[in-house]
Amino acid sequence: MDSSHLGAVPEDDASADQGQPQSQQSAFAFASLPHRPPSQSSQKKYSPVGWNEYFDREEDLVIPESNDSFHVYTAGEEGPVVFCLHGGGYSGLSFALSASKIKEKARVVAVDLRGHGKSCTENELDLSIETLCNDVLAILKRMYGESPPAIVLVGHSMGGSVAVHVAAKKALPTMAGLVVVDVVEGTAMASLIHMQKILSSRMQHFSNIDKAVEWSVKGGSLRNIESARASVPSTLKYDDSKNCYIYRTRLEETEQYWRGWYEGLSDIFLSCPVPKLLLLAGADRLDRSLTIGQMQGKFQMVVVRHTGHAIQEDVPDEFASLILNFLSRNRIGPHGVQIPGIRSWKS
Repeated sequence: MDSSHLGAVPEDDASADQGQPQSQQSAFAFASLPHRPPSQSSQKKYSPVGWNEYFDREEDLVIPESNDSFHVYTAGEEGPVVFCLHGGGYSGLSFALSASKIKEKARVVAVDLRGHGKSCTENELDLSIETLCNDVLAILKRMYGESPPAIVLVGHSMGGSVAVHVAAKKALPTMAGLVVVDVVEGTAMASLIHMQKILSSRMQHFSNIDKAVEWSVKGGSLRNIESARASVPSTLKYDDSKNCYIYRTRLEETEQYWRGWYEGLSDIFLSCPVPKLLLLAGADRLDRSLTIGQMQGKFQMVVVRHTGHAIQEDVPDEFASLILNFLSRNRIGPHGVQIPGIRSWKS
């Protein structure tokens, strides 16, 4: 999370490496400019890797009384559910590598949000925070009915905002924890003014998927080749009219919703009545509300070094360990907190 990451946060820390002001970092996936042109030697190094290398199952969940279908990846057989929400322009496969580790001690669910990945909804461009929250609650109800297991919401960037708002609704009786990944209100809000320029400046067309994977790594939005091979393909779609791959998500057409993702996010985060963990790619990203809250012990914060905005992709093993340590520290089991009193821990 950035100092202002509790909102649209730079999905790309490459900009920081290039001396770009933090407020101009991107809030979306692959929104940075490459520092060097892609080489010609992509071949197998950048070839796609299937979801089943990391997750156990995938399925399409049709929401009753709607025309919406959400694509979900699941892994693990027991323990609490670590429910993962990706950032703008990413997909559920953003959590693929980390899921393969987390599933050893917990269940993992990673969903393609509306307008992303393989999900198919009636209004693909309605990325309002209200709609995204309702989608998440509908997916959880569709999966678990009226008796959900303990749920720990994990959200990256835009998904972090969704996780916070869902938690704040107190609509999930078994909500046991909240993890927000590299998004802070201050930085996110400051970055919005630059977003359209950044989105329009990124490479728009790819002759094949390997080239898109290569560009995402060389451009700096992702730093882990294996994760890029797993996650990038699901962020693309083939355009027959242009005979090339383009981005599946039309982020540039959703600007009207961006402020709603991050406005007031820090205070909403602090108000959530569950244990909280904030993972940041840089300590300088904390804004005033979060700095005070952290000093008061209202949440746990970890600064993850040597990573870009997509912490879960760049250092998946470390990310998985942080999630599992969070579950252990707060004694979160399959049915919630296992020791009386822990649930009311002032997080």
